[in-house]
Amino acid sequence: MNLPNYFLADLGNNSVLSGTIITDAAQTLKRNRAQYLATKNVPAIVKLLDDLGENWLDDDFPFRKLALEKGPEETGFSLPVLRHGLDTFFKQLNGEALLALLQQDLGDPHRLDSFVSSSVEQKTGRKSFARGPELIAHFTAGTLPCSTLQLMVLSLLGKSAQFIKCASGAAFIPRLFAHSIYDLESKLGSCIEIADWPGGNKTLESALFEESDFVTASGSDETISDIRSRIPENTPFIGYGNKLSFAYITKETLGGFNAKKLIQRAAEDVAAWDQSGCLSPHVIYVEHNPDIPPEVFAGRLADELAKVDADRPRSSLTAEEAAQIASRRSIYEMRAAHSPDTKHWTSEGSTAWTVVFESEAQFSVSCLNRFIYVKPVHDFESLIKGIEPVHGKVSTVALAAGDDRATDIAQKLANWGVTRICPVGKMQDPPFTWRHDGRPALADFLTWTDWES
Repeated sequence: MNLPNYFLADLGNNSVLSGTIITDAAQTLKRNRAQYLATKNVPAIVKLLDDLGENWLDDDFPFRKLALEKGPEETGFSLPVLRHGLDTFFKQLNGEALLALLQQDLGDPHRLDSFVSSSVEQKTGRKSFARGPELIAHFTAGTLPCSTLQLMVLSLLGKSAQFIKCASGAAFIPRLFAHSIYDLESKLGSCIEIADWPGGNKTLESALFEESDFVTASGSDETISDIRSRIPENTPFIGYGNKLSFAYITKETLGGFNAKKLIQRAAEDVAAWDQSGCLSPHVIYVEHNPDIPPEVFAGRLADELAKVDADRPRSSLTAEEAAQIASRRSIYEMRAAHSPDTKHWTSEGSTAWTVVFESEAQFSVSCLNRFIYVKPVHDFESLIKGIEPVHGKVSTVALAAGDDRATDIAQKLANWGVTRICPVGKMQDPPFTWRHDGRPALADFLTWTDWES
């Protein structure tokens, strides 16, 4: 299957881009949006996205076939990892989930089409209407494709034209998704632009900033700060910077057969997208249980990671990434040889997976690529002491706790600053209704008009 040159990223040559080309592309997007997308009703957009999600789960869908055929070379993820990640995302992309998102953020799915009055608004004689920006510019990170796809979906729901500037070399999956939209309905596809150039090109980026009504950026804190400093002062901006995640497993959940299932799910969290992105765990904290002490949990987790690797092998690494894992392993091998407080398990003959058990509860930042720490804690208070160094930087906590403790622990984590708590095994599988970094999923992009009658 050969993709037509609908998008700038299809040209495959960044040298042809100029500020004038970016400006012309942005202005074309806004014209197309006014003609096609702004007048389209939300139920029709939801129906199209529902069809799209179903298509991407079909092995005969041409764009899926191309993603799986060329994706490993283009993205660096192995075929099994890529297939599993795409399936997880597109199972979420359905009409029911999208309507739930609209209901959650807007109170009424029709509020993007016309003035609507809720029961509360009726009491004050008001109706309200929500509208998305004319053009949103998304500056995306190069780690995971699904975060970019989610932004694309949100922009379509908000009836906004969108210009996606992908990290250098990271445009392949977003391009295919955009082409699949164009193939299903070309008028909507004409409201999307995909481009790919090395970050920091001020000529191209300034041209895009000048035409954009809203800018989002994902990446390192330094990248976020740089982009924020260069956009016009009156242009709304949302930055998604670096975050860390971990799991917390309480002692009462480690009894009987449940322990086996928990360890399997924990291995899934480590393996999903090769532990890339802000939602993957760096550490799994395990409370002391005499039947399955934390060090036994770590050994069983290693066994599960070996099974996952046999079925879904980790992607190939760069020489630098492999060297980083080897160096980190050697440190813990030496520590384990001299102290019973450290143990480690590694894949034989490769860097495919690594489990490190440390009795020290202080949070450790993993080098990722299926390198996970397991640390023991006595109770929630000792957990908080361990994670205090990353206060304000935590995105997701996978929690396994008994019914009598779960609510209390969740409330304390929320008060501490955690913005997402999920079951073990679901860390890289957030719903579309997920409030990224604690912000509304869609409503953050919208402007409201109140009509007082």
